[in-house]
Amino acid sequence: MKRKKRGCISRIAGLLILAIALGVFWWFENETIVTETITVSSAEIPQSFDGFKIAVLADIHGEVFGENSRYLIEKTAATSPDIIVMNGDLIDEVSHLDMLPPLLDGLGDIAPVFFVTGNHEWAVGCIDELFALLEAYGVTVLRNEYRDLTIGSGSIVLAGIDDPNGPFDQKQPHELMAEIAEARSDVFTLMLAHRNDSLDMWSELGCDLVLCGHGHGGVVRIPFVGGLIGVDRSFFPDHTAGLYTKGNTSMVVSRGLGNSVVDFRIFNRPHLLVVELETKPSP
Repeated sequence: MKRKKRGCISRIAGLLILAIALGVFWWFENETIVTETITVSSAEIPQSFDGFKIAVLADIHGEVFGENSRYLIEKTAATSPDIIVMNGDLIDEVSHLDMLPPLLDGLGDIAPVFFVTGNHEWAVGCIDELFALLEAYGVTVLRNEYRDLTIGSGSIVLAGIDDPNGPFDQKQPHELMAEIAEARSDVFTLMLAHRNDSLDMWSELGCDLVLCGHGHGGVVRIPFVGGLIGVDRSFFPDHTAGLYTKGNTSMVVSRGLGNSVVDFRIFNRPHLLVVELETKPSP
């Protein structure tokens, strides 16, 4: 009888240890942020932009990391970025507007912040309130437009497009790229977009570098294989994380920070991406 009791206690203890281990694993995979730096080299990058760092905060989906997003703010500050970009899907519902003031205030103290829309902002139905809030905290909203960034005698173009879920009559990527080419020929163009499925298009349009998200890293990542689930519910999706190239175009995809619909991550921790520009010697 005592043996059975000891055996039962051992099984319960084993199950308890397993439950605790799984809980810690779940917390670690979904609440702790991993920082990754990817270097993009090009002879078109001016020497004054060599080492220029861009912190990419994509797909937050209303997630709060620490009280008043302090953990995310501190992790971002630790990367010492020259600019911060937010590549859409910042919120999933109207109530998420309430989490933005402390986040935007903290990020704005680190570096200039730029934003482009994702598909979820347009679906929520509070786009005007979101734009007003972003602009009140000094965030530059790029809606199918561009800005010149200048350091010393060198400059690059920073452009951004609205997600296709935006207005049906919005300026199209080819129109924006033609506008840039006419005004600023032979300049390195950095494009902010939300979706990760348009490398072919950006290559054809002659864009130098595109930063995007949307793919959530495949939600579940299989070691040595990659993402498992696409945002369209397909299996083993393409272009979910990292650097991709075609011709002279580089596309860097963030795995994102938050989640939507499938509200978890496995082997795919929240991702703070840093893209560092490197001036490549001319051949």
